[in-house]
Amino acid sequence: MTIAGTSLEVIASSATAAFSAQVFKCIIYLIIGKPVNFRTLVHTGGMPSSHSALVAGIATSVGLIDGFNSTVFAVALGFAVIVMYDAAGLRRAAGKMAGILNQLTSDIYMNRDGHVPDRLRELLGHTPFEVIVGAFLGMTTAYVFHYKLMMG
Repeated sequence: MTIAGTSLEVIASSATAAFSAQVFKCIIYLIIGKPVNFRTLVHTGGMPSSHSALVAGIATSVGLIDGFNSTVFAVALGFAVIVMYDAAGLRRAAGKMAGILNQLTSDIYMNRDGHVPDRLRELLGHTPFEVIVGAFLGMTTAYVFHYKLMMG
């Protein structure tokens, strides 16, 4: 059974793109000297955006299979744009807000004994560059996946 030109190709290529983005995050951590934490494979934020890689991979795969002028591609592209805008906009703003709340909490509880609330996760969103790199990774993965399946 071949997956070329089917919905399984879309799923496989986009999942591969997202997983590759997460692996690249670990490699980048190694290169810049940060300790490797395998939680990086499942956390949001950082370079490149796995969300962008996933949705760009979906849209590209759909375009390659059904045509870039198809209605299904238009829906996939709209979905991708919303996710990528959200990753660079809303989720990034939420991460900045988490940083401010963490600082306020530290200031309030600094001289108090007792329970200190858990810190909020600050790395939630992406810079526009991280989103673009993730999208490029997703598109490239979808193209390579598609043409390897068609040739092999």
